[in-house]
Amino acid sequence: MAAACNAAETSPNQQLTGYYAALLERFGPQQWWPARTRLEVILGAILTQNTAWHNATLALGNLRRQGLLSWRGLRAARIETLEECVRPAGFYRHKARAISEFADWLERRHGGSLARLFSLPADQLRRQLLELRGVGPETADAILLYAAERPMFVADAYTRRVLARHGIISAKADYRETQEFLHTHLPREAALYNEFHALLVEVGKRHCAPHSPSCPGCPLEEFLA
Repeated sequence: MAAACNAAETSPNQQLTGYYAALLERFGPQQWWPARTRLEVILGAILTQNTAWHNATLALGNLRRQGLLSWRGLRAARIETLEECVRPAGFYRHKARAISEFADWLERRHGGSLARLFSLPADQLRRQLLELRGVGPETADAILLYAAERPMFVADAYTRRVLARHGIISAKADYRETQEFLHTHLPREAALYNEFHALLVEVGKRHCAPHSPSCPGCPLEEFLA
C-alpha cells in the first residue's frame, strides 16, 4: 500500500502521526488512566509493575474496600494490612513497602499535599520520584503523565516493541532512547502522550505480543514494509 511504500520517505513526525490516527480510528479514545483520584493513579502505577493491569485493579479494589484509597486511611494503615490488600498484584511485600514509604515521604517532604508535589517543575518532580523505593523511570513517568498531567511519554515495553517492529526505532533502543525519540518527534502535549501511549498498549495487547505478533487485521498492518 502507499503508506508502506512511502514509509522510508516520510519523516518520523509524519510516521508517528499516521500511526496515532490509525490507532485512534480503530480503537477510539482510551480514557486513561482508569482511576478516580490522583492518589489512585499513583498507587496503580506502583501496583502494575511486573504484572497485568487486571491484577493491579484487584489490589486497588482491596485497598478501596479497606478505606485505604484516601490519604488519611493510607497514612494510618499497618504494613501487614497493605501487604494483604496488594497481594493480587504480586511482589506484595515490596509494593506494600513502596506505597507506605511514598505516603511517609509525601507527608515529610510536601506536607501530605499532592498539589504541592505536583506544583514542582517537571524535571525536579521526576528527580524526587526517582529517589523513592519502587519507583523507576516508567513508574515516575506514569505518575507525571497521568496524575500530574505533564508531557512525559511512558516509553514502556509495548511502545518499544510496536515501534521497533515497524522500524521506527532500533530493536535495541532502551527506555530513555525511545522516550527522547518520541519527545523529539511529537508535540509536547500531555493529552497526546496520554492517548498515544494508551493506544500503543492496546495494539500491543491485541496484536503485538512479544513472541507471536498477529499482524493480519492490525490497524498498523498497512504501515509494514
